[in-house]
Amino acid sequence: MSPEEGAGGEERKTTTRSSLAAEANAMRRTLELLTVRLDRLALDMEKAQLKDYVNLMNRPWQLIWRNVLAGLSRGVGIALGFTFFAATIVWLLQLLGALNLPVVGDYIADIVRIVQRQLEINPY
Repeated sequence: MSPEEGAGGEERKTTTRSSLAAEANAMRRTLELLTVRLDRLALDMEKAQLKDYVNLMNRPWQLIWRNVLAGLSRGVGIALGFTFFAATIVWLLQLLGALNLPVVGDYIADIVRIVQRQLEINPY
């Protein structure tokens, strides 16, 4: 082997080593990027509560029970809200009736007469 061939062999080894080091660095960066993306995906899945949704779909009775409770809660809320609203309207009508305003008083008196007739026809 001549000295020129030996130097060329060293150059090739150095080039091969540097290209391997560059590939290793590229792989490291790719793995770091993948790790960051996987962490972000895991956080997004936690935010979406995907695990809870899948568990709920695997337990249909739990889903039914939750829907029954939600329906009852909505029903009670609507009933209480309407009761409060109706009581407020009746209270305001009583205040207006006490003022003896000509137009409004006659209107309220008509409403009272209609309600009384309905109660006489259909006693509950």
